Amino acid sequence: MFTATDVKNLREKTGCGMMDCKKALTEADGDMEKALEFLREKGLATAAKKSGRIAAEGIVDAYVDGNVGVLVEVNAETDFVAKNDEFRTFVTGVAKEIANSNPANVEELLDKPFEGGQSVRDALTEKIAKIGENMNIRRFERYEGIVETYIHGGGRIGVMVKFDTTPEAAATEDFKTLAKDVAMQIAAIFPQYIAPEDVPAEVVEKEKEILTAQAINEGKPAN
Repeated sequence: MFTATDVKNLREKTGCGMMDCKKALTEADGDMEKALEFLREKGLATAAKKSGRIAAEGIVDAYVDGNVGVLVEVNAETDFVAKNDEFRTFVTGVAKEIANSNPANVEELLDKPFEGGQSVRDALTEKIAKIGENMNIRRFERYEGIVETYIHGGGRIGVMVKFDTTPEAAATEDFKTLAKDVAMQIAAIFPQYIAPEDVPAEVVEKEKEILTAQAINEGKPAN
């Protein structure tokens, strides 16, 4: 037998997910040392140790289901793993869960259900153990309405645009072409604002200062 405190203590010692700790203690009949050994044999305790390593690579994935669109970034340690089919399948699964459950943030997402009855957190831990690199879900956006997505460079850049139009207009080929072009343009030039009137005055002034300094450095008149 074991208690919730035992699960908590095992989780703190290993960094493993709650369900994994419960399973380990069940297999070990409540024996903490045997449970630790069980997690090590499964590679889950090792996966938890990898969580401190920097995950600077990764991909952005898009998922659209009806009027719900999701853009999610999941990181790994190397570009090699970011191209791994299993990693990419996991990222797509995460995007689908975001679309379905609408979590408020990444921490809330990690506690949402995933395939096989486990949580997203536990599924992520298993992937770290199996693939051998630290991974983390960095950020996501979820829109409801008429959206268009575009992924560039195999997941290096992702764009999602929400349009204010009618379903009838959105169904036309002309709109679909326009929407895709807008998303591609955003990926190409990375604009910070939609219209000139959206730009804060302090940003305008700062850009003027930069352009003036550039002109002076190039030997051009400041005015």
